[in-house]
Amino acid sequence: MAILSVPDKGLTFKTEDEIKVYLGKIGIRYERWDADETRVSPEASEEEILRAYEPEIEKLKAEGGYVTADVINIFPTTPGLEEMLNKFNKEHWHDEDEVRFIVKGNGLFHIAPKNSDVLSIQVQAGDLICVPRGTLHWFNLCEDKTIRAIRLFQDPKGWTPHYTNSRIDEKYQPLCFGTFYIPSTII
Repeated sequence: MAILSVPDKGLTFKTEDEIKVYLGKIGIRYERWDADETRVSPEASEEEILRAYEPEIEKLKAEGGYVTADVINIFPTTPGLEEMLNKFNKEHWHDEDEVRFIVKGNGLFHIAPKNSDVLSIQVQAGDLICVPRGTLHWFNLCEDKTIRAIRLFQDPKGWTPHYTNSRIDEKYQPLCFGTFYIPSTII
């Protein structure tokens, strides 16, 4: 189950309903899908995972205009891991939605809505998050540096990050099960 926090306000939400309502107010879709290993093992092949979640994927495709889905696998031994993470952990936005269903592991999305406080949501197996196009955000892996997720795309080529270079991401450390806010100016 996800954990949502608003560090600047000292707020934390841990129930599905609280998280869904809070994120819904800023246009972010959050759902819980069945991630029970009796449905499919998190170690299954990418094709098996996509087949196991085909009804949910097809529903999302119809609702959001997504045309393709794949499975991303990131582990501590992933070649070029630090370079890959550096693409995600700076504030950016995309021309299309960022849709992720977590099959295994966990990670931390920071969302910086316009005219609102930065929030963090730790996602883990069973969590679906849809970050709308144009939404400022960044992503970090948790300490175990492991995540396996289904991704959906509106453009078959995938999305490109557009960086803001605001450096706001430097004020929020990538700690899981909450975030640590550094209330100092950026150096």
